Amino acid sequence: MSIVTVQLGQCGNQIGFEVFDALYTDSHCPQGLCSKRENEAYQASCKERFFSEEENGVPVARAVLVDMEPKVTNQTLSKAAQSGRWKYGQHSCFCQKQGSGNNWAYGYSVHGPRHEESIMNLIQKEVEKCDSLSGFFIIMSMAGGTGSGLGAFVTQNLQDQYSNSLKMNQIIWPYGTGEVIVQNYNSILTLSHLYRSSDALLVHENDALHKICAKLMNIKQISFSDINQVLAHQLGSVFQPAYSVEGSCHYRRNPLGDLMENLVPHPEFKMLGIRNIPQMSENSLAYSTFTWAGLLKHLRQMLISNSKMEEGIDWQVRPPLSGLPTLGKASLNRGLHFNMSIANLVILRGKDVHSADLGKQKLRAYIHQYTKFGIEEEDFLDSFTLLEQVVASYCNL
Repeated sequence: MSIVTVQLGQCGNQIGFEVFDALYTDSHCPQGLCSKRENEAYQASCKERFFSEEENGVPVARAVLVDMEPKVTNQTLSKAAQSGRWKYGQHSCFCQKQGSGNNWAYGYSVHGPRHEESIMNLIQKEVEKCDSLSGFFIIMSMAGGTGSGLGAFVTQNLQDQYSNSLKMNQIIWPYGTGEVIVQNYNSILTLSHLYRSSDALLVHENDALHKICAKLMNIKQISFSDINQVLAHQLGSVFQPAYSVEGSCHYRRNPLGDLMENLVPHPEFKMLGIRNIPQMSENSLAYSTFTWAGLLKHLRQMLISNSKMEEGIDWQVRPPLSGLPTLGKASLNRGLHFNMSIANLVILRGKDVHSADLGKQKLRAYIHQYTKFGIEEEDFLDSFTLLEQVVASYCNL
């Protein structure tokens, strides 16, 4: 089954390129550990999910690119075409000459309704190329105007027009130090609207990705391209084909459906995160040795201690013993926090994977910038109320 990716805004388009490049590179890696037959089956399954093929044999990404400024989309289309390995479709891009000015309301209330028909037509054409649609993967940021505001509008339209197809939103949490002065407003509005229309929200934090680049990848001068490549590697590790229970060369047919079935048991709990191991630079790989037991031990403790990377794991954190009451507020305030997630899914990749033992596993500032485009104070209050309910639901688990 195929996934249609919708790349929105500068952030969404830059990440989308890195994701497709990572997917192609992985599926065509010449140094595989598998047989030729297994590699061919893997490539075919990856292509069905993310690429269609033109007459000249160059894979075409199943994607729609949307931005309100042409610079980044033009760069993205050009980089893909110049690679000579894969490309975007000739008519898969929609852009304008006026951005959203980092204003969620402008992206949602102005650009959304104005360009709704054109954008949805592009998405429909991409859907019609799929023999069987698994769903939509929407890549967007929360801090800006186009990715967040227009992204929320497009997701809402996808829910209305493709209610039977799954929708997963990849959202980028902005730096805590601040990228945009109104990023908190944009983030609140984005999250609250996506919670109503998306089936799952896969969250990546810029601060955590930056830390991985600095401490694990040993990058001295970190760029957004470095961060996006780390993110693309993590997404590829989840979305690339994985074996089904039927065994070798039989891959799970419904990638989004499998993830949702395992990780979103209730529509109120749809915030997802990724823990990936090992993470290191190419230069360090030659000097490293891994065992499944060691990797799984570290991965399990990363999950328990809610750590984003294997370096600096808190080994003192332990889950509560079965049969005992969960930690109360007093205990939680004393420092040790264990992960409260309600569902987890381990995806293993590599040689001898079948032998791995998993065990038991200030409010009114800047408001006028939004009200002039139709977003009133009541909309903010509704968003706060919804997200407070979400936080309370997670806290009560």
